[in-house]
Amino acid sequence: MLSLIVVAMVTVAAGFVVWANDKRHAKYGISVPAGVAAAVGMLSWIIFTAAGLGYQPGLTWIPWVLPMVIGTAAAVAVALYLGRRRTQHDTARLTAILRL
Repeated sequence: MLSLIVVAMVTVAAGFVVWANDKRHAKYGISVPAGVAAAVGMLSWIIFTAAGLGYQPGLTWIPWVLPMVIGTAAAVAVALYLGRRRTQHDTARLTAILRL
C-alpha cells in the first residue's frame, strides 16, 4: 500500500510540473494534468499489482516505476491535447465574435 501512496504523490507532482512548463497552461486548470496523472498512475499500479507483477524478484520495479512513467506521459499528453484544442476553439470563437 505504501507504493500506491508514493505513486500518487509522484504522479501528482509530475502533473503540476507538466502544467507549469506548458506555455498554454492558462487555457486549462492546474489540476487537470495532475488529476489525470494521478488517476492513470494509480490505475496502472492497481492493474500491475492485480496481475501479480509486484513484489517478485526481478519485477519489483514494475509497480513502482512504470505507473509513475505512465502517469507522467498521460499528463504530458493531456496538456498537449487540451492546450492545442482550447487554443483553436478560443481562436475560432473570437474570430466568429469579431465578424459580427
